[in-house]
Amino acid sequence: MMRPVRCFSCGKPLADKYEEFEKRVNEGEDPEEVLDEMGIDRYCCRRMIYTSIDITEEMMKFKR
Repeated sequence: MMRPVRCFSCGKPLADKYEEFEKRVNEGEDPEEVLDEMGIDRYCCRRMIYTSIDITEEMMKFKR
């Protein structure tokens, strides 16, 4: 999966937080509360986490 390493706007490192976020949301927790508890307060960083999707399977369909 291609995860964001840093926020495109402010440069805050996000790669270490994405896995925990994904795990907790898949367990049924509210994404807004998870981000608050993880200390991701900026709108730009929240956007990066929210909009990151797994496109690996889609990319595998295409040949070089």
